[in-house]
Amino acid sequence: MTTISANLQAVLARIETAANAWGRIPGTVALLAVSKTWPASFVREAAVAGQRAFGENYAREGLDKIRELARTDLEWHFIGPLQSNKTRQVAEAFDWVHSVDRFRVAERLSEQRPRTSPPLQVCLQVNVSGEDSKSGVAPRDALALARQVAQLPRIALRGLMAIPAPTADPAGQREPFGRLRRLFEQMLDEGLALDTLSMGMSNDIEAAIAEGATLVRVGTAIFGERNRS
Repeated sequence: MTTISANLQAVLARIETAANAWGRIPGTVALLAVSKTWPASFVREAAVAGQRAFGENYAREGLDKIRELARTDLEWHFIGPLQSNKTRQVAEAFDWVHSVDRFRVAERLSEQRPRTSPPLQVCLQVNVSGEDSKSGVAPRDALALARQVAQLPRIALRGLMAIPAPTADPAGQREPFGRLRRLFEQMLDEGLALDTLSMGMSNDIEAAIAEGATLVRVGTAIFGERNRS
């Protein structure tokens, strides 16, 4: 078993343990392997071990991997900040976008999604911690944006995503995830057909699952520490 395969199994075990601990229905928490900055060969190793969904932060890097691997059984998620003038490649090549935070971005993704492709699955990124350095729609504006995005053709609004301010305190980790879950529930009450809470990363998987995550985005715990030079 390769290191990536062993790491992947360990992360899946963490997800299962946390899901069981909080009474979640088996199989309702999915894993997105965040492969940004890692080569296509690492993605290939994870795919051999059974992983199918991969997250990328940069359009060009992700597109290069999609082309190199040329596998129709893999699902590609764009999870990085997305400017409205950089949407075409993402709309054409990816299956999901987690980082929609403005109507103009969603509108362009809708316009640029090929008519021959399935609808692009999207989440709204919410800035639950109110950080100036983070992308995301303000919580108070999220419902109005969701209503607008839900009306666009060729994209399907699936849910919400957040990247809270990091903390090692378990209670502190849960608090912003809980705010996102309550916003999600409010949107359900308003009649929006959502099913995805994209929250939780390598260091806070358990807190995210406790608060209702349906998709956790894990990179470091699978592929290792990134070279940030």
